[in-house]
Amino acid sequence: MRPTGLSLTTTAFSAHGPIPAQFTCDGDDRSPALAWSGLPQGTVSLALIADDPDAPRGTWVHWVIYEIPASLEGLPEGVTKVDAPVNVKGALQGKNDFGRAGYGGPCPPPGPAHRYFFKLYALNASPGLRAGASKADLERAMHGHVLASAEIVGTYARARR
Repeated sequence: MRPTGLSLTTTAFSAHGPIPAQFTCDGDDRSPALAWSGLPQGTVSLALIADDPDAPRGTWVHWVIYEIPASLEGLPEGVTKVDAPVNVKGALQGKNDFGRAGYGGPCPPPGPAHRYFFKLYALNASPGLRAGASKADLERAMHGHVLASAEIVGTYARARR
């Protein structure tokens, strides 16, 4: 991948800062609003994967969304948790590791904070997947089509009860 000016931001939390409870299983479990800029020329669609590499049983997938139109400049807060979200026309969502479509917020076991990576990919082709794809399905479909990527990381910890 060539370096680009692609950037991913959110007003919900600062980079490497704590994710507010409203975006977790301890709150409303709503997806945070995300914004991007600097899409490379030739971007046809976007995909986003959010996961937790610190989960006890290996990386836990919290969100898989793809076929995001390149004309969009971000995702709104609270993307509907259905295969084809009504508030992101054209996009499709895969299954997260909770077994559901859409965003499943941080919900780590009590203890140290986990890191949550929100990774955006600018693609030169449509992944061509149906709704409900897994992270692995999407990564295979994106292979050789990623023009640029950007990420933002947040943290979340749950208190011992």
